Amino acid sequence: MTKLNLLAAISIACALPALAQPTFENPSPTAGSSTAEKANATADKAMYKDVQYPNAAKRGPTLVVVPGEIKSNNANFMQKFGPNNVADFAELELGKANFGILERADLGPLMKEFQLAYSLGDADQARKYLQKGKLKTTKWVVKFDVLKAENVAQAQSGFDGRALGSVIGILGTTRGTSAAGVAVGSAHSGEATGVWIIGMRYKILDANTTEQVATGYTEEKMEIGSKGGGFMGVSSSESGGLTLDGMVQRLVQKLVWEIDTKHK
Repeated sequence: MTKLNLLAAISIACALPALAQPTFENPSPTAGSSTAEKANATADKAMYKDVQYPNAAKRGPTLVVVPGEIKSNNANFMQKFGPNNVADFAELELGKANFGILERADLGPLMKEFQLAYSLGDADQARKYLQKGKLKTTKWVVKFDVLKAENVAQAQSGFDGRALGSVIGILGTTRGTSAAGVAVGSAHSGEATGVWIIGMRYKILDANTTEQVATGYTEEKMEIGSKGGGFMGVSSSESGGLTLDGMVQRLVQKLVWEIDTKHK
């Protein structure tokens, strides 16, 4: 390439717009306000965060993730989550850890037949399905089970100034005392916190023998809280915490980290 052509190529490259991820405007009418800043600061802590898996540079075995079991009796959790949700999170994280993932959707009816045979405890039939089609390349079958999802603790506290304000009003007759009683009576505050414990287990099965290769378990606390108060007509409130989606994904990340470090 001549010097002239090189200069021309550089000029064209500089003229092209830089490629970057799309950005979007915030349509909220409270964008940039103090309440928005507080809410966004809380939401930032709950957002998805990448995990750096130590052995991600090393290619892991080819595997298929089968939907596990949800053993919680909590109605709220059961309405929110099913086995497929957990398996989807697991496929995402195992792929980031550089395991070979056979997509369940691509396996079609064969995958459903294998899952049925496996769930019924028919190991011989399950092995037969693992020797067909794309499943032939599979070394591991991995499943993630939610063994615990319990709302284990709740606490709340608060202050209501109405009773104290009435006492001040009774004890004093001056204008200042009356005003103080009104001010104290308008004061109120309260907060409440609930804590869940959610536990998850993984199992790795040998795709050829359906025997268990490894297993592990972890659990985390999920805290949800709210607080608010007011004085002389001015009130404020805040609420937040990690969502069930975020907690399940964090548990999957912890278990995939263990699989990546111990069993790859």
